Amino acid sequence: MKQKALFIWIVFLSFGLLGTLILGNSLLITPAHAQIKLSYANFPPAPTFPCVQMERWKTEVEKRTAGKVKVDTYPGSTLLNPKNMFDGVIAGTADIGNLATSYQPGAFPVVEAVDLPLGWPNATVASLVLWELVDKYKPKEFEKVKVLTMFTCPPANIMSMKPVRNLADLKGYELRASGTGAKILGLLGAAPVAMPQSDVPEALQKGVIKGNVSSMEVLKDFKYAEYCRYVTANVNLFVVSFAVVMNQAKWNSLPDDVKKVFDDMRREQAIWTGQYVDNHVNAALKWSKETFKDFQMLELPKDELSRWYALLNPMMDKYLADYEAKGIPAKAILNDVMNLKEKYTKEYAK
Repeated sequence: MKQKALFIWIVFLSFGLLGTLILGNSLLITPAHAQIKLSYANFPPAPTFPCVQMERWKTEVEKRTAGKVKVDTYPGSTLLNPKNMFDGVIAGTADIGNLATSYQPGAFPVVEAVDLPLGWPNATVASLVLWELVDKYKPKEFEKVKVLTMFTCPPANIMSMKPVRNLADLKGYELRASGTGAKILGLLGAAPVAMPQSDVPEALQKGVIKGNVSSMEVLKDFKYAEYCRYVTANVNLFVVSFAVVMNQAKWNSLPDDVKKVFDDMRREQAIWTGQYVDNHVNAALKWSKETFKDFQMLELPKDELSRWYALLNPMMDKYLADYEAKGIPAKAILNDVMNLKEKYTKEYAK
């Protein structure tokens, strides 16, 4: 009886193992999800906010597609750099790329309206306005790509080695800026020095420049507060605009359910990025105050601030004249920007 029971148990166990092997092999042959692999290129270093938003987008896409999409990210210009990002995505070197449109004056006329000195209160408001603007006008300069989201850095303020309280303090003062920022500083009477953000720490250390004009998260990210103990924090001179774009052929190849995930995230990602970097600026200012006891935050009086912006009016006039002459509805675009700025300031800059 015992031998018969042992025989039955062995037969049962053998069939169980066979079934497991068959099931296991079938799972190996037929995966639960066919993977769609996408490459995403970015140019700043990994810890900076454009790359933080990239990693957040990757994580959300992979989660919302239940693993159907896999995104490989390439920060720090490891796949494409700022100069070849847009063309590289169009050519398919990367499926997705993040570019700073502000680094290419004249190439993105609609976006350029947001880069004007408009006194943006924060990145969240500017990012939403930028997204709404591009979504409405669908600029032809983006016709070869799919726009996945838009965002800006926080407004640029003055980080300096001496207090800057008025135009006289600014006159002839060597400050680093780039793109639109250099033009703005020139109109204000400063001595703008154009250089990439990566060169600023050494230039500050050697005294080549006396400060930096950009969004203020760099006080901590690049340790600029070590050299620049004064921040004139309410001038909000300009923002830098960014676009995340996808190769059009790759977009066309995606199934509809994946396209829906990407489309549903476009505006959401603009808001998330703006709020993230605005909070990061607050954290950087807090860190600067706690780390350097002589660190000072300055604010211009309203009448002084008005004098600064009066000197910047020619930039708006030039934008309108140049692009209206080229058949671009610059007046309507700028009017939309101002209306949207007022709308979202009430909601996101309380």
